[in-house]
Amino acid sequence: MAANPPSPRRAGFLSTAKLYAHGAAEAFAETLWPTRCAVCDEPGEVLCARCSLDLPHIDWWRACPRCGAPFGRVQCSECNDVMLAASGRDRLPFDGCASAAAYDDATARIVRTWKDAGERRLADAMAALMAPLVPPSWLAGSPAVVPVPATSAARRKRGFDHIDELSRAVAERLGLAVAPLLAPPHAHDQRALARRGRLENMQGRFAPLPGASAPSSAIIVDDVCTTGATLFAASDAVRAAGARTVFCLTFARVW
Repeated sequence: MAANPPSPRRAGFLSTAKLYAHGAAEAFAETLWPTRCAVCDEPGEVLCARCSLDLPHIDWWRACPRCGAPFGRVQCSECNDVMLAASGRDRLPFDGCASAAAYDDATARIVRTWKDAGERRLADAMAALMAPLVPPSWLAGSPAVVPVPATSAARRKRGFDHIDELSRAVAERLGLAVAPLLAPPHAHDQRALARRGRLENMQGRFAPLPGASAPSSAIIVDDVCTTGATLFAASDAVRAAGARTVFCLTFARVW
């Protein structure tokens, strides 16, 4: 015989008890291992207000409107014809790109603490800096947010897909849907590779998931833009899947 379900009063009591237990556990953990800023290591927040303000924020009005390079508004040194030709291209595969901050010691510590040390709460702090950079023109087509998927090896090592969590935090702030469109790549970790190696490593490495439906407009999210190789390959795959408009958004940009 099936057990009778708990009464509404008892169910409410159990729910409240679980909340108190969870709160007590959190308070106990915070006492033993207080939350510390990923940059300055002061206790309090995963990214304190002072360090957040001190990051090398990229000025949208000075940045290249095509590739997002920090000082490319007038003449870009990153996506000109010579640099594109060196990448084997005659045009960018996306319609626009933006990054929240330049990659330096502070932003590097944030990224490492987040994805290598497992401080997953930093995803929301990073998304809070990224979302305001999305201009109204990007949102006109009600785009979906497309995460750049981690390799299977990276997911096993970390225990989570860091870009998926970052993408969901960005999408929530923008009021957009998330479209996990791309299959995990069979590529080596990019961090040890130089520019040409990165380009060769990521060439054609992304493909849509079987049965995935591409949105007409997409915002691809990644953590760091180094040479653009990952964003190039991801944009190619999203366009091949049917997206007509593709934008890219990252937390940091190597400069």
